Amino acid sequence: MDSTGSLVSLVRPLEGLSVVEGSAFVAAPSGGMTLAQLGADVIRFDRIGGGIDHKRWPLTADGVSLYWNGLNRGKRSIAADLSDITVQELLGELITRAGNFLTNFPAVGWLSWERLRKGADDLVMVAITGSHDGTTAVDYTVNCAVGYPAVTGHADDPRPVNNVVPAWDLVCGQMAALGLVAADRHRSITGEGQLVSLALADVALAALGALGNLAEAQVNGTQRKRIGNDLYGAYGKDFETGDGRRVMVVAISPKQWKGLLEATGTADEVAALAAAMELNFADEGDRFTARRELGGLFSPWFADRDLSEVASVLDSHGVCWGPYRSFLEMVDEDERCSTANPMFAELDQAGVGTHLVAGSPLAFGGPGVIERGAATAPLLGEHTEQVLCEDLGLSSAEVGDLFDRGVVAGP
Repeated sequence: MDSTGSLVSLVRPLEGLSVVEGSAFVAAPSGGMTLAQLGADVIRFDRIGGGIDHKRWPLTADGVSLYWNGLNRGKRSIAADLSDITVQELLGELITRAGNFLTNFPAVGWLSWERLRKGADDLVMVAITGSHDGTTAVDYTVNCAVGYPAVTGHADDPRPVNNVVPAWDLVCGQMAALGLVAADRHRSITGEGQLVSLALADVALAALGALGNLAEAQVNGTQRKRIGNDLYGAYGKDFETGDGRRVMVVAISPKQWKGLLEATGTADEVAALAAAMELNFADEGDRFTARRELGGLFSPWFADRDLSEVASVLDSHGVCWGPYRSFLEMVDEDERCSTANPMFAELDQAGVGTHLVAGSPLAFGGPGVIERGAATAPLLGEHTEQVLCEDLGLSSAEVGDLFDRGVVAGP
């Protein structure tokens, strides 16, 4: 509902866009789901019994992959013997009829750009690889090599620390979705299809360039140190509250810095520290330089209060902060992770049960939009018969023969 209480209809900006997805793991599936959440009709094909990501952890007690379900919401699913020549021809036709193909499978043989475009010279194909030269890479092998694990962790521990979030995969998925939409727009203007290549490693390298990390190494010739949870180049630090919880406080803007001083009642002590250290705390670089000394002034205030009081006071002074939470604590405590947030809906996922399902974070029409495309994931092969009949136009007899031969399968 909007501010007047009227229902706001769901905006599906990619309604009418058809995409076939051949994928595994995170990058390509997340890109396909992004397109599906925005209204595209996305058909994912897998081998019978599921691909290499169909049983990835986390699993339910019954062995159902919450991972696979989480990355395939809103798609249609077809299961087939991908080594069968007839199946390959049918899937090739499905791709060319859709006009858009997103994949991180090896683009060779029947899935090569050259072979597929023979059926549609205006085909758009987004092909994700590990590295720009086509060699294999996954998020963890990319991340370890681009420098971030060397600056992650605490100063007293020399071991590199990987990020458990597959960040490069997720960013790659969003870039794949953007690349497909951009190529589709180009086609609508020029009539030309194209192959869009996207390397996972290049996604990470582009981020290093954009964030100044490469220039820092080349121009300054310096190696950044590990600083734990502190915010590099500005003031941000974690504190322990009186009831044993931890919070992260960030003061980047002048308003946030002023709010932190007012909330903790430390303005005079901070001014004295600035004078003693001959620093100007209006400058975020100086705040970073004195982060340990500043932390010593702020820490007692947090230690004397429980989390609820800390939250109340920080909020009342406009401080930017957040509590450290486990997944369980987040589900229990954070209203943003509930149906109070219009991105979420409680849906019954087959094989899993009822739980929170997220739609697109993009709220077209503004924050009053109730529904953002939350949908359940398909069962493997749930739409095999539908796709064969409705999308490819096969007769009942032809479909029956494929099932009888065991080269396609339903749920």
